[in-house]
Amino acid sequence: MERKEFVCIGCPLGCNVTVEAEGKDIKSITGNTCPRGADYVTKELTDPRRIVTSLVKVSGGELPVVSVKTAADIPKDKIMDCMGVLKEIELPAPVCMGDVVAENVCGTGVNVIATRTCGLKAAEAT
Repeated sequence: MERKEFVCIGCPLGCNVTVEAEGKDIKSITGNTCPRGADYVTKELTDPRRIVTSLVKVSGGELPVVSVKTAADIPKDKIMDCMGVLKEIELPAPVCMGDVVAENVCGTGVNVIATRTCGLKAAEAT
């Protein structure tokens, strides 16, 4: 049986959680002070996922790039594929906060959205 230690990020307490498991078969979880700790480590062992944040290029914008993020967490093993997709995107200005930058990124069912607004360059705004 394998023993793993985690620091839970489910709430501000940051509990030290210990898991005993055989592969993905969890035998025991200890150290969490709330149910979120058990949920967090279970998910981390069986289906680790992350929110991805990055930048994409903007053409004709007041800024050369705009910040983006996945609308929900995606499988951890898809992060580099997602970053590869974002690297190839160049959006035309203006970009509005909440605009979908990439739909169903890497087949995850999750969209990538803009997290800020980027208007046109001052000379192009007129």
